[in-house]
Amino acid sequence: MSADWYPGIRAFCQHWSHAQTLQNTFATLEQTFAEEQDACIDAAKGIVECACQVIIANLDDPRRSLKPKKENLSFGDWVSVAVQLLKLSEGRDDPFNKVISQYHKLTTELGAFRDKAGTVSHGKDGFISKLSTHHRRAAILAADAIITLLHEAYLEQELDPLLTLEPYERFVFSNEVIDRYAALQMGEAQEDGFLSVIVLLPNGDEIPVSIEPSRLLFEVDRQAYKVALNACRDAELMETEPLETALEEAS
Repeated sequence: MSADWYPGIRAFCQHWSHAQTLQNTFATLEQTFAEEQDACIDAAKGIVECACQVIIANLDDPRRSLKPKKENLSFGDWVSVAVQLLKLSEGRDDPFNKVISQYHKLTTELGAFRDKAGTVSHGKDGFISKLSTHHRRAAILAADAIITLLHEAYLEQELDPLLTLEPYERFVFSNEVIDRYAALQMGEAQEDGFLSVIVLLPNGDEIPVSIEPSRLLFEVDRQAYKVALNACRDAELMETEPLETALEEAS
């Protein structure tokens, strides 16, 4: 079996390379799939649930959240909320909801069917092996189809900058519009060393922004942040050494 069985899952996980739980689950899927273990069936189901959680974290508005108010959400809960946020379903009888329901049932029944095969095969390892291969194929293909649909629908969403976990680079078109019509003007110097900037908007409004040196460096240039950190640590050390020396002499 080839990794070409789950291109949609791989594309989703590459897009969300900074979602650690998703990456861990994907690593488990790849390993168990490559080793032809039936555990990849559960991993594929876990990928679907993780994908729904990532989508919900980016689209669900906490002021009017669609998530059920309970501690432990089920697989069905996560998928249902993600589908609603992506506007893929028009109600309980919608065909897509039935597809999701049947996928959930498929992964559950595959485990039971696999166990039963052990008793009816009468020790025929070839039969067991071939049956397990079909199990894995069915689970992987179904999960990949669902992930692909969720991912494509997500990419068409207009994200809210206040809610999203996506990086700056995800908002290429929005960034270009702002950069084209807005301008920056230096504000008054601040005693605490913060940078004061005024954003000039095309309608005449102004947005004052104050940012710490550390935040500016961290967001814009991580290498510069590291250089600044080393220099400031040296400065801090130079300040503390005379004080420590004075205390030692006084004692």
